[in-house]
Amino acid sequence: MRVLVTGAAGFIGFHVAKRLVEQGCEVVGIDNLNDYYDVALKQARLAQLKPLANFHFIALDIAERGALERLFREQAFQRVVHLAAQAGVRHSLENPHAYVDSNLVGFVNLLEACRQNAIEHLVYASSSSVYGANESMPFSTRDNVDHPLSLYAATKKANELFAHTYSHLFGLPTTGLRFFTVYGPWGRPDMSPFLFARAILAGEPLRVFNHGRHRRDFTYIDDIVEGVVRCLARIPLGNPAWSGVAPDPASSRAPWKLYNIGNSQPVELLRYIELMEQAFGRSTVKELLPLQPGDVEHTYADVDELIRDTGYAPDTPLEVGLQRFAEWYRGYYELD
Repeated sequence: MRVLVTGAAGFIGFHVAKRLVEQGCEVVGIDNLNDYYDVALKQARLAQLKPLANFHFIALDIAERGALERLFREQAFQRVVHLAAQAGVRHSLENPHAYVDSNLVGFVNLLEACRQNAIEHLVYASSSSVYGANESMPFSTRDNVDHPLSLYAATKKANELFAHTYSHLFGLPTTGLRFFTVYGPWGRPDMSPFLFARAILAGEPLRVFNHGRHRRDFTYIDDIVEGVVRCLARIPLGNPAWSGVAPDPASSRAPWKLYNIGNSQPVELLRYIELMEQAFGRSTVKELLPLQPGDVEHTYADVDELIRDTGYAPDTPLEVGLQRFAEWYRGYYELD
Protein backbone atom coordinates (compact mmCIF):
# COMPACT_ATOMS: atom_id res chain seq x y z
CA MET A 1 0.00 0.00 0.00
CA ARG A 2 1.23 3.48 -0.88
CA VAL A 3 0.57 5.91 1.97
CA LEU A 4 1.11 9.65 2.40
CA VAL A 5 2.04 10.73 5.92
CA THR A 6 1.84 14.49 6.45
CA GLY A 7 3.91 15.97 9.26
CA ALA A 8 6.44 13.14 8.90
CA ALA A 9 9.18 15.13 10.65
CA GLY A 10 6.89 15.69 13.63
CA PHE A 11 6.62 13.64 16.79
CA ILE A 12 3.67 11.41 15.90
CA GLY A 13 4.23 11.54 12.14
CA PHE A 14 7.78 10.21 12.51
CA HIS A 15 6.64 7.22 14.56
CA VAL A 16 3.67 6.45 12.29
CA ALA A 17 5.77 6.63 9.13
CA LYS A 18 8.35 4.30 10.67
CA ARG A 19 5.72 1.76 11.69
CA LEU A 20 4.05 1.76 8.26
CA VAL A 21 7.37 1.18 6.53
CA GLU A 22 8.10 -1.68 8.92
CA GLN A 23 4.75 -3.18 7.95
CA GLY A 24 5.70 -3.15 4.28
CA CYS A 25 4.00 0.03 3.08
CA GLU A 26 5.55 2.48 0.66
CA VAL A 27 5.49 5.77 2.55
CA VAL A 28 5.91 9.29 1.26
CA GLY A 29 6.39 11.77 4.10
CA ILE A 30 5.92 15.52 3.78
CA ASP A 31 6.64 18.33 6.22
CA ASN A 32 7.29 22.07 5.97
CA LEU A 33 9.98 21.90 8.70
CA ASN A 34 8.82 25.15 10.29
CA ASP A 35 10.65 26.62 13.26
CA TYR A 36 7.84 26.43 15.83
CA TYR A 37 10.33 24.28 17.73
CA ASP A 38 13.89 23.04 17.20
CA VAL A 39 14.32 22.17 13.50
CA ALA A 40 17.39 20.10 14.38
CA LEU A 41 15.14 17.64 16.22
CA LYS A 42 12.90 17.36 13.15
CA GLN A 43 15.95 16.74 10.99
CA ALA A 44 17.16 14.10 13.44
CA ARG A 45 13.85 12.27 13.14
CA LEU A 46 14.10 12.39 9.36
CA ALA A 47 17.65 11.05 9.57
CA GLN A 48 16.13 7.92 11.14
CA LEU A 49 13.58 7.58 8.33
CA LYS A 50 15.50 8.46 5.17
CA PRO A 51 17.70 5.31 5.09
CA LEU A 52 14.56 3.12 5.05
CA ALA A 53 14.08 1.60 1.60
CA ASN A 54 10.36 2.31 1.30
CA PHE A 55 10.40 5.85 2.69
CA HIS A 56 10.71 9.02 0.63
CA PHE A 57 10.65 12.56 2.04
CA ILE A 58 9.46 15.71 0.28
CA ALA A 59 9.64 19.16 1.88
CA LEU A 60 6.19 20.63 1.30
CA ASP A 61 3.67 22.88 3.06
CA ILE A 62 0.06 21.68 2.89
CA ALA A 63 -1.05 25.32 2.79
CA GLU A 64 0.51 25.53 -0.71
CA ARG A 65 -2.39 24.19 -2.73
CA GLY A 66 -0.66 23.91 -6.09
CA ALA A 67 2.28 21.97 -4.71
CA LEU A 68 -0.04 19.60 -2.85
CA GLU A 69 -2.15 19.00 -5.97
CA ARG A 70 0.96 18.14 -8.00
CA LEU A 71 2.16 15.77 -5.29
CA PHE A 72 -1.10 13.81 -5.36
CA ARG A 73 -1.14 13.64 -9.16
CA GLU A 74 2.42 12.35 -9.30
CA GLN A 75 2.45 9.88 -6.39
CA ALA A 76 -0.80 7.87 -6.75
CA PHE A 77 -1.43 7.45 -3.02
CA GLN A 78 -3.99 4.91 -1.83
CA ARG A 79 -4.42 6.16 1.74
CA VAL A 80 -3.44 9.25 3.71
CA VAL A 81 -2.50 9.78 7.37
CA HIS A 82 -2.74 13.50 8.08
CA LEU A 83 -0.68 14.53 11.10
CA ALA A 84 0.66 17.91 9.94
CA ALA A 85 -0.72 20.83 11.94
CA GLN A 86 0.26 23.91 13.83
CA ALA A 87 0.27 22.46 17.32
CA GLY A 88 0.19 23.97 20.80
CA VAL A 89 -2.65 25.47 22.79
CA ARG A 90 -0.83 28.51 24.17
CA HIS A 91 0.89 29.43 20.91
CA SER A 92 -2.56 29.83 19.35
CA LEU A 93 -3.17 32.78 21.68
CA GLU A 94 -0.12 34.52 20.26
CA ASN A 95 -0.12 33.56 16.58
CA PRO A 96 -3.66 32.68 15.44
CA HIS A 97 -2.92 33.07 11.73
CA ALA A 98 -0.50 30.13 11.80
CA TYR A 99 -3.38 27.91 12.92
CA VAL A 100 -5.72 29.19 10.24
CA ASP A 101 -3.12 28.66 7.50
CA SER A 102 -2.09 25.15 8.52
CA ASN A 103 -5.07 23.67 10.35
CA LEU A 104 -7.88 25.15 8.25
CA VAL A 105 -6.56 26.14 4.82
CA GLY A 106 -4.12 23.23 4.76
CA PHE A 107 -6.77 20.73 5.81
CA VAL A 108 -9.23 21.83 3.13
CA ASN A 109 -6.42 21.62 0.55
CA LEU A 110 -5.79 18.05 1.69
CA LEU A 111 -9.48 17.11 1.56
CA GLU A 112 -9.74 18.43 -1.99
CA ALA A 113 -6.63 16.52 -3.06
CA CYS A 114 -8.05 13.33 -1.53
CA ARG A 115 -11.37 13.84 -3.31
CA GLN A 116 -9.82 14.60 -6.68
CA ASN A 117 -7.55 11.55 -6.49
CA ALA A 118 -10.03 8.95 -5.15
CA ILE A 119 -8.14 8.27 -1.92
CA GLU A 120 -9.43 5.10 -0.23
CA HIS A 121 -9.23 6.43 3.33
CA LEU A 122 -8.11 9.62 5.07
CA VAL A 123 -7.15 9.29 8.73
CA TYR A 124 -6.46 12.60 10.44
CA ALA A 125 -5.41 13.87 13.85
CA SER A 126 -7.96 15.62 15.99
CA SER A 127 -7.36 16.32 19.68
CA SER A 128 -8.76 15.86 23.17
CA SER A 129 -8.70 19.67 23.27
CA VAL A 130 -12.02 19.68 21.38
CA TYR A 131 -13.78 18.67 24.62
CA GLY A 132 -13.09 22.18 25.90
CA ALA A 133 -15.43 23.20 28.70
CA ASN A 134 -16.91 19.70 29.08
CA GLU A 135 -16.77 18.40 32.64
CA SER A 136 -18.51 15.03 32.33
CA MET A 137 -15.90 12.28 32.56
CA PRO A 138 -14.70 10.22 30.79
CA PHE A 139 -14.85 12.21 27.56
CA SER A 140 -16.88 10.34 24.98
CA THR A 141 -17.02 10.89 21.22
CA ARG A 142 -20.79 11.02 21.75
CA ASP A 143 -20.44 14.20 23.82
CA ASN A 144 -21.24 17.65 22.46
CA VAL A 145 -18.00 19.54 21.76
CA ASP A 146 -19.25 23.02 20.88
CA HIS A 147 -17.37 24.91 23.61
CA PRO A 148 -13.63 24.91 22.77
CA LEU A 149 -11.30 26.88 25.02
CA SER A 150 -8.55 27.69 22.52
CA LEU A 151 -8.21 28.50 18.84
CA TYR A 152 -6.20 25.30 18.44
CA ALA A 153 -9.14 23.28 19.76
CA ALA A 154 -11.55 25.17 17.51
CA THR A 155 -9.48 24.33 14.42
CA LYS A 156 -9.51 20.64 15.33
CA LYS A 157 -13.28 20.68 15.78
CA ALA A 158 -13.51 22.43 12.40
CA ASN A 159 -11.43 19.65 10.84
CA GLU A 160 -13.97 17.09 12.00
CA LEU A 161 -16.78 19.15 10.46
CA PHE A 162 -14.93 19.69 7.17
CA ALA A 163 -14.20 15.96 6.97
CA HIS A 164 -17.85 15.09 7.51
CA THR A 165 -18.90 17.41 4.71
CA TYR A 166 -16.52 15.71 2.27
CA SER A 167 -17.58 12.26 3.45
CA HIS A 168 -21.24 13.20 2.94
CA LEU A 169 -20.95 15.04 -0.37
CA PHE A 170 -18.27 12.99 -2.10
CA GLY A 171 -18.20 9.63 -0.31
CA LEU A 172 -14.61 10.20 0.90
CA PRO A 173 -14.01 7.81 3.84
CA THR A 174 -12.54 9.79 6.75
CA THR A 175 -11.62 8.87 10.33
CA GLY A 176 -10.76 11.48 12.96
CA LEU A 177 -8.65 10.51 15.96
CA ARG A 178 -8.78 12.54 19.15
CA PHE A 179 -5.35 12.08 20.72
CA PHE A 180 -4.92 12.47 24.50
CA THR A 181 -1.65 14.03 25.81
CA VAL A 182 0.89 12.07 23.78
CA TYR A 183 4.39 11.60 25.23
CA GLY A 184 7.46 9.47 24.65
CA PRO A 185 10.83 9.35 22.84
CA TRP A 186 11.33 11.89 20.03
CA GLY A 187 8.58 14.09 21.50
CA ARG A 188 7.99 17.83 21.17
CA PRO A 189 10.22 20.22 23.16
CA ASP A 190 7.27 22.50 23.96
CA MET A 191 5.46 19.74 25.89
CA SER A 192 5.76 18.93 29.57
CA PRO A 193 8.16 15.94 29.45
CA PHE A 194 10.85 18.10 27.84
CA LEU A 195 10.11 21.17 29.95
CA PHE A 196 10.13 19.20 33.18
CA ALA A 197 13.19 17.15 32.21
CA ARG A 198 15.22 20.30 31.53
CA ALA A 199 14.20 21.86 34.85
CA ILE A 200 14.80 18.68 36.86
CA LEU A 201 18.26 18.11 35.38
CA ALA A 202 19.21 21.79 35.75
CA GLY A 203 17.99 21.93 39.36
CA GLU A 204 15.58 24.72 38.49
CA PRO A 205 12.08 25.20 39.98
CA LEU A 206 9.25 23.55 38.05
CA ARG A 207 6.41 25.84 36.98
CA VAL A 208 3.35 23.79 37.97
CA PHE A 209 0.08 25.19 36.70
CA ASN A 210 -3.33 24.79 38.38
CA HIS A 211 -1.30 24.07 41.54
CA GLY A 212 -0.70 20.57 40.15
CA ARG A 213 -4.32 19.56 40.63
CA HIS A 214 -5.36 18.94 37.03
CA ARG A 215 -5.33 15.44 35.62
CA ARG A 216 -4.19 14.31 32.19
CA ASP A 217 -4.77 11.10 30.26
CA PHE A 218 -1.10 10.63 29.34
CA THR A 219 -0.83 8.29 26.33
CA TYR A 220 2.44 6.68 25.27
CA ILE A 221 3.48 7.18 21.65
CA ASP A 222 3.52 3.45 20.77
CA ASP A 223 -0.12 3.19 21.86
CA ILE A 224 -1.05 6.15 19.67
CA VAL A 225 0.74 4.63 16.67
CA GLU A 226 -0.96 1.27 17.14
CA GLY A 227 -4.34 3.00 17.22
CA VAL A 228 -3.56 5.01 14.08
CA VAL A 229 -2.42 1.97 12.11
CA ARG A 230 -5.43 -0.10 13.13
CA CYS A 231 -7.84 2.70 12.23
CA LEU A 232 -6.13 3.22 8.87
CA ALA A 233 -6.88 -0.42 8.04
CA ARG A 234 -10.55 -0.01 8.99
CA ILE A 235 -12.33 2.05 6.34
CA PRO A 236 -15.63 3.50 7.66
CA LEU A 237 -18.69 2.50 5.65
CA GLY A 238 -21.29 4.67 7.32
CA ASN A 239 -23.70 3.83 10.12
CA PRO A 240 -27.01 2.49 8.72
CA ALA A 241 -28.63 2.97 12.14
CA TRP A 242 -27.72 6.67 12.28
CA SER A 243 -30.74 8.91 12.86
CA GLY A 244 -31.14 12.62 12.33
CA VAL A 245 -33.78 12.59 15.06
CA ALA A 246 -31.23 11.51 17.67
CA PRO A 247 -27.89 12.05 15.88
CA ASP A 248 -24.80 10.19 17.06
CA PRO A 249 -21.93 12.77 17.09
CA ALA A 250 -19.31 10.03 16.50
CA SER A 251 -20.73 8.49 13.31
CA SER A 252 -22.89 9.28 10.29
CA ARG A 253 -24.74 7.77 7.38
CA ALA A 254 -21.68 8.97 5.48
CA PRO A 255 -18.35 7.06 5.67
CA TRP A 256 -17.13 9.20 8.58
CA LYS A 257 -16.03 8.17 12.08
CA LEU A 258 -14.43 9.58 15.24
CA TYR A 259 -12.42 7.77 17.92
CA ASN A 260 -10.64 8.71 21.13
CA ILE A 261 -7.12 7.34 21.54
CA GLY A 262 -6.10 7.71 25.17
CA ASN A 263 -4.72 5.61 28.01
CA SER A 264 -8.03 5.98 29.88
CA GLN A 265 -6.16 6.32 33.19
CA PRO A 266 -5.86 10.02 34.06
CA VAL A 267 -3.04 10.99 36.42
CA GLU A 268 -2.80 14.12 38.57
CA LEU A 269 -0.01 16.46 37.52
CA LEU A 270 1.81 16.26 40.87
CA ARG A 271 1.93 12.45 40.61
CA TYR A 272 3.20 12.79 37.03
CA ILE A 273 6.00 15.08 38.25
CA GLU A 274 6.86 12.59 40.99
CA LEU A 275 7.25 9.86 38.35
CA MET A 276 9.37 12.19 36.20
CA GLU A 277 11.66 12.81 39.17
CA GLN A 278 11.96 9.07 39.73
CA ALA A 279 12.76 8.46 36.05
CA PHE A 280 15.58 11.03 36.13
CA GLY A 281 16.72 10.20 39.65
CA ARG A 282 16.39 13.74 40.97
CA SER A 283 13.87 15.90 42.80
CA THR A 284 13.14 19.58 42.38
CA VAL A 285 11.25 22.53 43.84
CA LYS A 286 7.74 23.25 42.51
CA GLU A 287 6.44 26.74 41.79
CA LEU A 288 2.65 26.40 42.04
CA LEU A 289 0.74 28.65 39.62
CA PRO A 290 -2.88 29.16 38.44
CA LEU A 291 -4.36 27.35 35.43
CA GLN A 292 -3.17 28.85 32.14
CA PRO A 293 -5.62 30.46 29.68
CA GLY A 294 -6.84 27.94 27.10
CA ASP A 295 -6.04 24.86 29.19
CA VAL A 296 -8.71 22.36 30.17
CA GLU A 297 -8.62 21.18 33.77
CA HIS A 298 -8.93 17.41 33.24
CA THR A 299 -8.83 14.92 30.36
CA TYR A 300 -10.00 11.31 30.45
CA ALA A 301 -10.70 9.22 27.35
CA ASP A 302 -13.58 6.81 26.86
CA VAL A 303 -12.05 4.28 24.43
CA ASP A 304 -14.87 1.72 24.36
CA GLU A 305 -15.57 2.28 20.66
CA LEU A 306 -11.89 2.00 19.75
CA ILE A 307 -11.76 -1.34 21.57
CA ARG A 308 -15.00 -2.53 19.96
CA ASP A 309 -13.99 -1.66 16.40
CA THR A 310 -10.23 -2.35 16.41
CA GLY A 311 -9.74 -4.76 19.31
CA TYR A 312 -7.13 -2.45 20.81
CA ALA A 313 -6.82 -0.25 23.87
CA PRO A 314 -3.75 1.81 24.89
CA ASP A 315 -2.21 0.26 28.00
CA THR A 316 1.39 1.43 28.56
CA PRO A 317 1.75 2.40 32.26
CA LEU A 318 2.95 5.95 32.81
CA GLU A 319 5.86 4.67 34.93
CA VAL A 320 7.10 2.59 31.98
CA GLY A 321 6.57 5.29 29.37
CA LEU A 322 8.36 7.99 31.36
CA GLN A 323 11.32 5.70 32.03
CA ARG A 324 11.64 5.06 28.29
CA PHE A 325 11.40 8.79 27.63
CA ALA A 326 14.09 9.55 30.23
CA GLU A 327 16.44 6.97 28.69
CA TRP A 328 15.91 8.42 25.21
CA TYR A 329 16.30 12.00 26.46
CA ARG A 330 19.63 11.28 28.14
CA GLY A 331 20.87 9.50 25.04
CA TYR A 332 19.71 12.09 22.52
CA TYR A 333 21.18 15.03 24.45
CA GLU A 334 24.28 12.99 25.44
CA LEU A 335 23.81 13.48 29.18
CA ASP A 336 25.58 11.47 31.86
